[in-house]
Amino acid sequence: MAMALRCFRHLHSLLHCSSLTVVRRLPQPPTRCTALLLDGCRHCAHPLLLARPLATKKAKGKGQTQAKVNISAALVEDIINLEETSADMQAVVEALKEDFNRNLNVRTSQGALDHIIVTTKDGKFPLNQLGQISQKSPQLIVVNMINFPESTAAAMKAIRESGMNLNPEVDGTLIRVPVPKVTREHREGLAKLAKQSTNKSKEALRKVRSKSINQVKKFKSKVSEDTIWLLEKQIQQMADSAAAEMDKLLAAKTKELLG
Repeated sequence: MAMALRCFRHLHSLLHCSSLTVVRRLPQPPTRCTALLLDGCRHCAHPLLLARPLATKKAKGKGQTQAKVNISAALVEDIINLEETSADMQAVVEALKEDFNRNLNVRTSQGALDHIIVTTKDGKFPLNQLGQISQKSPQLIVVNMINFPESTAAAMKAIRESGMNLNPEVDGTLIRVPVPKVTREHREGLAKLAKQSTNKSKEALRKVRSKSINQVKKFKSKVSEDTIWLLEKQIQQMADSAAAEMDKLLAAKTKELLG
């Protein structure tokens, strides 16, 4: 009996070691193998499982951040172009930055009027293509519409609705634009416009995110559920990062405008 027990213990030990050896010797996918995102490794013919990590109690806690997903764009280029998605999101951020620099300044300059879009019967054009813009004094900007007098009313409307708190006055083909005085009310109005511009940019950012996620979902029948989940998570991370950058731009601009 004692001998049988000793043999059993020895057999249990061998089985335990053997199982460890098997686990350690599982074939690994080659470098850049798409098995990390697809249902199997086409190079080594061994099925591999990619499972989404379960959230721990610590990660679920309020204020705790989970690990970020970082998928190589080259591995999923047949599903979605992540670099293009990132570029589209960054373009929205850059457009907001340009809008802040061009249109939201405490003192309105003639350059702020250059790119106001005027809608005419022939299409949409920047104001500086229709009229000659000049600053006659620190308190007055003049737009001469002599080359396109028929667009004077449309230019007036565009300036008034530009969101820069401008009240133009027309005199023949001349549009006089008084520069608003730098008052506390004017500063707060500009800060409000900055917030509105940021919200519009975030809406544009959400459209880029939704478009990318919809593109990924088209491959639901071709790749694993976890692949789809990881890609959606990475796209969301990219959108969150861009939104955070917008919030920083807004905070800095608001501080500048309010003095």
